[in-house]
Amino acid sequence: MAMTIFSIMIVLLLLGFPMMIPLIVGAFVGFYSMFGGMGQMETMVQQMMAGIRPASLIAVPMFIFAADIMTRGQSAGRLIDLVMAFVGHLRGGLAVSTAAACTMFGAVSGSTQATVVAIGGPLRPRMQKAGYKDSFILALIVNSSDIAFLIPPSIGMIIYGVVSNTSIAELFIAGIGPGLLILALFSAYAWIYAVRNNVPTEERATWGERAGALQKALWPLGFPAIIIGGIYGGIFSPTEAAAACVFYAIILEMFVFRELDMRGLYDTAKSTGLITAVVFILVGAGAAFSWVISFAQIPQAILSGIGIDEMGQVGVLIVISIAFFIGCMFVDPIVVILVLVPIFAPVVNAVGLDPVLVGTIITLQVAIGSATPPFGCDIFTAIAVFKRPYWEVIRGTPPFIFILLCVSALLITFPQIALFLRDLAFSK
Repeated sequence: MAMTIFSIMIVLLLLGFPMMIPLIVGAFVGFYSMFGGMGQMETMVQQMMAGIRPASLIAVPMFIFAADIMTRGQSAGRLIDLVMAFVGHLRGGLAVSTAAACTMFGAVSGSTQATVVAIGGPLRPRMQKAGYKDSFILALIVNSSDIAFLIPPSIGMIIYGVVSNTSIAELFIAGIGPGLLILALFSAYAWIYAVRNNVPTEERATWGERAGALQKALWPLGFPAIIIGGIYGGIFSPTEAAAACVFYAIILEMFVFRELDMRGLYDTAKSTGLITAVVFILVGAGAAFSWVISFAQIPQAILSGIGIDEMGQVGVLIVISIAFFIGCMFVDPIVVILVLVPIFAPVVNAVGLDPVLVGTIITLQVAIGSATPPFGCDIFTAIAVFKRPYWEVIRGTPPFIFILLCVSALLITFPQIALFLRDLAFSK
């Protein structure tokens, strides 16, 4: 049965169907085969509805909506100007500014796609003019945008937290350390690239210009204050913080910056609704599919075949990292999280791994896979946004992927990179 299901899903993917169709069809075939007909199809519907029932999922459309509002407004531009004012004059400063701006916007949006659009759009022409090769620029934007998977709020962490019943607040703060480490290593590589390619530096901003950029960015910097300060100050739950972000984004872009009118807000809401519908269909279909493969004990057969039961914690983390990295090279990250997390959950519990550490490592692997050929989803976002051919987008990615894989190894070897802030924030 397993081979039949996976063969059908692969054929549907190769025929060009969106990922939700193979998932739904795979779940349908599984239910039909296991129960001998259509008699138990209501169970499939029940599992799909159960997948989208957790209240924590409300945060997903909220953060998507807030990110869309900011992308259409001035928030992204003001954050870019702030970073440029302080580091733009350094060797490789424009590239460092791009990586830092992606990180900062990720900290207010939680969406890699929104970050590619909001930061990549205005900064790519400036980097081209400064003498950077387009392959480097595209790879930098795509991979730096994936830091948004780790820096809170992270939509991937929300999905993982719901599926694994792990504290989303703890996951959020655990992602900060690895995210900042990646930013530091990307910045170091940008400096090396600029030196090797003799890229000229930008003019140094005066302290008056820096003060002006900081003043203009104070409003957008309110987003991480709401998210991080509100959650860890005990004011908001993650879901409530998402709703507060939407309210703040509307006030900011409609009444403070006056960049968005009612028509623009309606168009943004409609776009968010379409994206949310796709996400929730994926979540529901993934829940039903996960139930099928769990009921059929397919995961147990696969994992016992590779001897994972005999591995220690480090071995299990390595297997999980490889599985999620490879999965996201081909399939949407949300789907990979929905399908694979329930498979590995019994093993994670059996060896006594911290679910927050596992979630952080999984989120990092999802970020790497999303920017890795052949089918990483952020590659195709960049192709659509920048209208560049596939090979040009992926040509400069190997050094960044190598850096990300090194961070993965460090996170497995030194878990406190992720857990130090979590333990500090939640110590009793």
